[in-house]
Amino acid sequence: MLVHGRMVSLPSTDKPHPEWQYLDLMRRIWEEGDERIDRTGVGTRSIFGTMLRFDLGGERVPLLTTKRVYWKAAAREMLWFLTGATNIRPLLEQGVTIWSDWPLARYRKASGEEISQEQFEARVVADPDFANKWGDLGPVYGKQWVDWPTFEYGPDGRYQPGPGINQVAQVIESLRTNPGSRRHIIEGWNVAELDRMALPPCHKTYQFHVAGQGEGARLNCLLYQRSCDVALGLPFNLFGAALLTRMIAHQAGYEAGELIWTGGDTHLYLNCLLYTSDAADDMQCV
Repeated sequence: MLVHGRMVSLPSTDKPHPEWQYLDLMRRIWEEGDERIDRTGVGTRSIFGTMLRFDLGGERVPLLTTKRVYWKAAAREMLWFLTGATNIRPLLEQGVTIWSDWPLARYRKASGEEISQEQFEARVVADPDFANKWGDLGPVYGKQWVDWPTFEYGPDGRYQPGPGINQVAQVIESLRTNPGSRRHIIEGWNVAELDRMALPPCHKTYQFHVAGQGEGARLNCLLYQRSCDVALGLPFNLFGAALLTRMIAHQAGYEAGELIWTGGDTHLYLNCLLYTSDAADDMQCV
């Protein structure tokens, strides 16, 4: 557990605290991972194909203590996803700045203006026209979740846009009416629109599963994340996925069950240093 900023050993129990999974994953990546070149140029140590499991019963939430998790920002981001919005202005109005990098880079490249992130964010909040032009991320997460594009034949025989598909609403309805289905899936990886997204989805596929019947029925969620920054991103993603699972469970009439997280390219950046001693394992990103 975390004591005065350092990880210390706990007495052994039959059932280790769930957070040890996270600490063990970091240790495994650092000790066994391959060094890889990545799009950022920083470099990573990476392993492929990982899994963590968290019991959400009894009002539990996987809010890790190894590092500070900005859970309010994670909650606001998840609610923003569920609106289908793709512009960062509503997030900035709530003080959430995690999506600013991509619109800012696009604006700097197009305008040649060396504007600071804080100045850019202030203009997005203050000027709706500026926000509409420069604050959009393209058809990222929420757009695919609640408004997946469709096309249909028009009167002239050409394809024209059809009604969007609300995957979240469809999953909730199918959980209510057909709990045994194996098709309770929310998918964010729309191949046709990846090149229009500021960032292709990392936490890309959510599958839901109902265990048990009647009042004891529980909703489980399996999240597949194609790419995961374990030090900085994973604690944030786990809280968001647990929140989504709880909200959908509530809407569908179930108790929250288990969150199963699976990772594809699961990595630590090389500027995250692991210090090991007999007393503690500490991580620092520089």
